Amino acid sequence: MNPSRAFWTGKRVLVTGHTGFKGAWLALLLWRLGARVTGIALPPEPGPNAFDLLRIGPLLAADHHADIRDGEALAARLRTVRPEVVLHLAAQAFVGRGYAEPAMTFAANVDGTINLLEAMRGLPGVAAAVMVTSDKVYRNDGAGRAFREADALGGADPYSGSKAAAEIAVASWRASFGAALPQLATARAGNVIGGGDFGAQRLIPDLVRAGMAGRPLLLRRPDATRPFQHVVDVLRGYLLLAERLATGGAPPALNFGPADGEIRVRDLIAAWGAPVDWRQEEGPVMSEAPRLGLDSSMAAEALGWRPRLSTPEAIAETARWYAAWREGKDIQAEAVASIDRLVQA
Repeated sequence: MNPSRAFWTGKRVLVTGHTGFKGAWLALLLWRLGARVTGIALPPEPGPNAFDLLRIGPLLAADHHADIRDGEALAARLRTVRPEVVLHLAAQAFVGRGYAEPAMTFAANVDGTINLLEAMRGLPGVAAAVMVTSDKVYRNDGAGRAFREADALGGADPYSGSKAAAEIAVASWRASFGAALPQLATARAGNVIGGGDFGAQRLIPDLVRAGMAGRPLLLRRPDATRPFQHVVDVLRGYLLLAERLATGGAPPALNFGPADGEIRVRDLIAAWGAPVDWRQEEGPVMSEAPRLGLDSSMAAEALGWRPRLSTPEAIAETARWYAAWREGKDIQAEAVASIDRLVQA
């Protein structure tokens, strides 16, 4: 299943976090499907970033730089935009920054989510809202069993805990104020990879930066497993979920993970397509779960969603994008070609 052009053409869609890596790709995909996209987010991070490289600004119906922690301003924006579909991606999305700034992380990820829920409460015309959280919302004992949607939520580090708390907030607002809210669901995606991610302390951005600087890549946990998957496959899932919510309901939470399961960090490096000089980081490193996997069978059953790319193919697609960027090619055209190939837009 792929997103429906008939559904999205002309739709007023609000994307929070459109200046981030996934948000920029989502705005491009929605533009390709004919939607009228309004973005609300902080300005893009300095330096190379997906929003600028993909030239997202000119594609938007409106581009608002605002902080979702400001509930009054957010509500005012929603009343002006009058969205028909809301896709909530705005967040503090870095595990390391969560350790450094835990209070800000909870404010952005929990208070920001609540502010959006309150802004949508009683707002006419909103048919569906997909609230994006994380694969790290589950209480992880490191055993390696792929998590299912009914598993207990948790989160030992501030980032994971804040995302689990956001899940609880969405469930609480749905139960308490459901009649005044659009159809809501949370989306829990695996480790998303693709061109244009330059985030700090993330594997592929670190790999690219190390290669450009001519220095070894430092890995915190080369044998940790993660469910790596391509950004376009994940976004296909978000849009299919929004469609189903708007036209007949869907499960309240869905996992979106790779079809071939999680792999080790060292195996991603080996599949990069070019030699990577890496070393294991010495000394203490921040605490992270050694194993993480997702069971996405419910998304397959409920939406007909399955990844188009295997994990090796997702890695190769990502490596090609960064190679094209370094060669000075038209990166927006490269991304549109990927979307057309994978989504058949």
